[in-house]
Amino acid sequence: MRKLFGGLSIVLLIGATTIAGALYATQPTMPHGAMAQMHVSEQSFSQVERGRYLTTVGDCAACHTDTQGGAPFGGGRAIETPFGLVLAPNITPDRETGIGGWSDAEFANALQHGVSKDGHMLYPAMPYVYYTKAHRSDINAIRAYLSTVTPVHNKVVANQLPFPFNIRLAMRAWNALYFRAGGFQQDTAQNADWNRGAYLVQSLEHCGACHTPKSVLGGDKTSEAFQGYAIQGWFAPNITGDMRRGIGTWSVDDIVVYLQTGHNKQAAASGPMAEEVDQSSSRMPVDDLRAMAVYLKSIPGQDDSVKPLDASDPMMQAGRAIYDDSCAACHKTNGAGIAGLFPTLRAAPAVQSREATSLMRVVLDGAKSAATDKAPTGAAMPSYAWQLDDAQVAAVLTYIRNAWGNQAPAVSASEVASMRANLMTQPN
Repeated sequence: MRKLFGGLSIVLLIGATTIAGALYATQPTMPHGAMAQMHVSEQSFSQVERGRYLTTVGDCAACHTDTQGGAPFGGGRAIETPFGLVLAPNITPDRETGIGGWSDAEFANALQHGVSKDGHMLYPAMPYVYYTKAHRSDINAIRAYLSTVTPVHNKVVANQLPFPFNIRLAMRAWNALYFRAGGFQQDTAQNADWNRGAYLVQSLEHCGACHTPKSVLGGDKTSEAFQGYAIQGWFAPNITGDMRRGIGTWSVDDIVVYLQTGHNKQAAASGPMAEEVDQSSSRMPVDDLRAMAVYLKSIPGQDDSVKPLDASDPMMQAGRAIYDDSCAACHKTNGAGIAGLFPTLRAAPAVQSREATSLMRVVLDGAKSAATDKAPTGAAMPSYAWQLDDAQVAAVLTYIRNAWGNQAPAVSASEVASMRANLMTQPN
């Protein structure tokens, strides 16, 4: 719910900051392995094991492990933004280039208040805006686990943004506008499952980092929480109770199955969400997934409608011909798809989303859905960029978004052209 990816928005969401540990002046030099063993002896096994689980819940490895053969949590994963490149920091217990020289209090201050060991302001990529709600005992457990991972000596210069986005002092003003420190408060009117789910979604899972719309400065539009947002070339969909664009028609079990496997009868996870399912939610116990589902089902949606295009519209007619020729073999002529393999397009929230960002990307670039232990077959869709021009992609997507009772804005050829150009500039 990532932890899947104007103004400072993308930078503030996915930017990162250097986390560099310094040697304690009075501490004798010792091998890195001995340092890790010392930490193990100081922490109970149960706390370390809990921290391992919570690190999985937070999907920390997704950002802090370089996908190009990097060591676990060693940092260096490149994240492209419209404003420049940022690299995820090293969070192993290396004392020179990681967080081995940090105290528990300094670690908690970074995660929950956005202030690094040396006092500089962090971009909310930890993301401290959400982690501030985590219980301190959970933060301490995460630190305990990270202290046991293999130290990696890897100096990462995280902030590679151009001026003026590299000026961290701007975060003071941003924090004043959008950051409110404080722990999670239980709702006594709700049951234990709801409160557990709310805690996970609002803090460690930080679902709002992707799924909540942002202001021009990158702060959450709290009045539109979880209603979907375009980030990193994908659209993180609406996960409120909206019956058309959200998960209002999904049952609690539907949500649990999706988070466990990346598939259900309505949808298939791809892009950043496939990564989140693979590395995080598929490894969580069903009780926590069910609690999250109970909470998400309680979030009201707007359920506003859009008048669909008439079937006689020339764009709809062109789109239907393309669909019947290129899409119907897998997704069926009625848009029903095949449950657990090829997602349905009929009455699908992702298809009717406010923006067609993900749909354009999948058609132009192809996509591979999540593959997990419980559902090892990750179906893939090929790219049609070579076969369809911009106008044809726009037509078929407009048809899909307005056929079989669907209601969504039409897609323009200029939008497709922009997505095609963006994809061509991305590294392989």
